[in-house]
Amino acid sequence: MEETIQLLIAGLAYGSVYALVALGFVLIYNAVGVVNFAQGEFVMIPAFISIIFLNFLGLPFIIAYPITLAVSAIFGIIFQRVAYYPLRNRTFLPVVISTIGASIVLQNSALAVFGGQPKSPPSIFLPGDTVSVAGIAINPQYFIVIGVTLLMVVFQYFLFERTTLGKQLQATAQDRQTARLMGIRVDRMIIYTFIYSAILGAIAGLLVGPLLLVKTTMGGDISLKAFCASIVGGFGSVPGAILGGLFLGVVEKFAARYIASEYEQGFAFIILIVVLLFRPQGFFGEKISEKA
Repeated sequence: MEETIQLLIAGLAYGSVYALVALGFVLIYNAVGVVNFAQGEFVMIPAFISIIFLNFLGLPFIIAYPITLAVSAIFGIIFQRVAYYPLRNRTFLPVVISTIGASIVLQNSALAVFGGQPKSPPSIFLPGDTVSVAGIAINPQYFIVIGVTLLMVVFQYFLFERTTLGKQLQATAQDRQTARLMGIRVDRMIIYTFIYSAILGAIAGLLVGPLLLVKTTMGGDISLKAFCASIVGGFGSVPGAILGGLFLGVVEKFAARYIASEYEQGFAFIILIVVLLFRPQGFFGEKISEKA
């Protein structure tokens, strides 16, 4: 029972990170109809930026983290202008290739600037700190990750269901042409979507940084699992992205413990294949039929 609780909490923590990144995938896909394969760099770049503020400039967390999120928002705007905006009237394929190219450029730029040596970001907790749950010692960072993700889910609901901006974002995602005819500034809504997606990635990077070493390949590793999670949940579905990420994180930890730990990185893709075989629309996706 103790081990089960430990695995469950660890799985929910890592699944929360996958959920945040998967949510970024889904939001951009719904807004512009393409998959942003540079979503992982939205995680990696802020993680390195936070290390600059914390390790080299010596800023406290309460200052470094908000500045990192602000820089991430600006990064989202620049990315939208460079990788998407010039190709906005083209088909989805050139935009997808553009995001892949941007991912390669950003990853290699980070490698040139920060080097290939993994870096350990500071944590608000001391090494060895634990939280006791039913007599079980658990890494307190797990609860921070789960708690922040829960707050973001609540914020997401409030934004999309209770604000005018959220309604405009949803209208843009459903039908850009109709939204434009109704007076919604579609281009501005798309910029907001990229900003929000970049901030979600930054939050994921800040949360997972103390759990993993920050390196130039971390974004690719996380984004691949988040992409799997979004498909498992039902690509295009916001609830599916969140629950798919949590499901993937929990299954991954239990499978690594009880089946084979050396294949932990591959279980996400095994689950993806199984879901595509038996329920290709995902858990929350809609089944679409076509007539010949």
